[in-house]
Amino acid sequence: MPVIMGTAGHIDHGKTSIVKALTGISCDRLAEEQKRGITIELGFAYLDLTPELRLGVIDVPGHERFVKNMVAGAAGIDFVLLVIAADEGVMPQTREHLEICTLLGINTGLVALTKTDMVEPDWLELVREDVATYLQGSFLEHAPIVPVSAHTGNGIDELRASIATLATDFAPDRRSDLFRLPIDRVFTMKGHGTVITGTSLSGIVRVGEDVEIYPAGLKSKVRGLQVHGGSTDMAQAGERTAVNLHSLDVDDLERGEVLAHPKTLFPSVVWDVELSCLSSSPNPLKHRTEVHFHHGSREVLAKLFFLDRDKLEPGETAMCQVRFASPLPGVFGDRCIVRSFSPLQTVAGGQIVNPLGRKVRRHSADLDTLQGLRTMAGEDLLVAQLRLAGQAGLTVPELRIMTDMESKALEKTLQLLGGRQLAFQFDREDRRFVSAEVVDALGQECLTYLAAYHQREPMRQGISRAELVSSFGQGIAPKLIHFLMERLVRSGLIILEGDILRLPDHEVSLASDQSGLRACIETAYGAGGLMPPTLKAFLEEHSLTVKETAKMFRLLQEEGVLIKVSEELYYTREVMHDLTSRVLNFFATQPELGPQDFRDLTGLTRKFAIPVLEYLDKEKITMRVGDKRQLRKR
Repeated sequence: MPVIMGTAGHIDHGKTSIVKALTGISCDRLAEEQKRGITIELGFAYLDLTPELRLGVIDVPGHERFVKNMVAGAAGIDFVLLVIAADEGVMPQTREHLEICTLLGINTGLVALTKTDMVEPDWLELVREDVATYLQGSFLEHAPIVPVSAHTGNGIDELRASIATLATDFAPDRRSDLFRLPIDRVFTMKGHGTVITGTSLSGIVRVGEDVEIYPAGLKSKVRGLQVHGGSTDMAQAGERTAVNLHSLDVDDLERGEVLAHPKTLFPSVVWDVELSCLSSSPNPLKHRTEVHFHHGSREVLAKLFFLDRDKLEPGETAMCQVRFASPLPGVFGDRCIVRSFSPLQTVAGGQIVNPLGRKVRRHSADLDTLQGLRTMAGEDLLVAQLRLAGQAGLTVPELRIMTDMESKALEKTLQLLGGRQLAFQFDREDRRFVSAEVVDALGQECLTYLAAYHQREPMRQGISRAELVSSFGQGIAPKLIHFLMERLVRSGLIILEGDILRLPDHEVSLASDQSGLRACIETAYGAGGLMPPTLKAFLEEHSLTVKETAKMFRLLQEEGVLIKVSEELYYTREVMHDLTSRVLNFFATQPELGPQDFRDLTGLTRKFAIPVLEYLDKEKITMRVGDKRQLRKR
């Protein structure tokens, strides 16, 4: 499996010289670097340790002014070669680089004690003891310390052997199969066009595949790939990769952007980060303070918002919301570095626990869940992220960046959670999931809403689907509301009759005056038969108003006692059933029904015939052709 080694250490301690002595490649490619004799930009080389293993090497600048470039390179390395000059020992950037490596989660490496030709043997032994003492308690406490001289070549073979032993036994954690490559260089190659380089963090990319630049959203295609200077059809995680991009100019791209497959990353202006302030930090980190924030190969300005305190003291760890001026793409578990404005130095680092954060109030109820995320994995992590997402839910691609799970493992886990009723897919088209806690809470709210509705509208059988969606479901995804209604109906907690929803124990209750009104309406329309009173005539005869009778007419419709033919005309169910049967029997022997045929069939005058015929058309029993009706084919 490909492995990347990065250098670290103070300026002028010989990092670039050691890389050249090991690989034969000079990493100082800029004219200014060669003129000044210091490394400014990232340098890249490779070392063939065995026929099967080619080690990628990233050489970083040591000057304090270029720490941001050092972080950009260190973000992609697997283990570190800490370079310390024997004539100077541990220096400020030795300390800062080691802290950065620790914050980035690098936990393996070795030490090169350089410039041994410039000191006496006794001094060399003293420096070696001093370095060993300094490294106690760090991840390099038990690392080999190899004295070398790039000038004379002494110790180079021993250093190469130590590197080979470490690289051969090293098993890098390549995380998920989500392809990501943070860009650290952009240039033009004659005859090829725009080329970007970076260290592939995870996943695989192939020639010919569609890719996207994040967060810019620029689309492109992979024209060609090189790994360590050789052409290839595929590049994988842990390899220094050059990608020749189709239809993009150099000016379109910049360091810090991320190359990935389309629709796999989701930039956000808020990240939830578990942040640790270094014990060596000169000051605490205050709430709402602005900092230099490093992630991957990008440096941006950001503000820190602590959710449970006003400041983060040196040595403390806390949950923090990092907010950006423009969206950035992150993935669960990504490491990040924080540097202060004044003095400009590394003061903190952390891990992303939620790359799709939303602004929350301090001391939020979600804080406990956020604080537990970093130690979670598998089912627990997936359920927790769905819980935090709330009613919006998460799609499968979003869940990949929220959990950093392998795609197959994620699919299997979603199936298991669905089977155990812990997560539900409420949108099959977008493949969007929501947690059981969210569904249960919404379900209880819906039942409470229906109970209040029944109390407010005792004369109504229930509420229509459309009315429930527009009232209770306002602000909630329609597909989630429909999923919720179906779930409540299947469980028997809600009864569905036609298009009306009600609680199982709800019965229409009428006051004594309403019972009298009901009897009055039923009597009048039952006696009217095929020619019932118009609404206006009924109201006038009984000295009633529309407002006084509207609820009762609606109740009788919902119960099926009355059928509304037009705004003014109602028929009883029995009469309309009889009338419809006559029409259907007529069509059993005749192809068309004319106005006179209808009058002969029913005895209705024009006042009643026209609205009844229009009602039959609306109910798709008949259809009008000219001035006649035909039976609508069902």
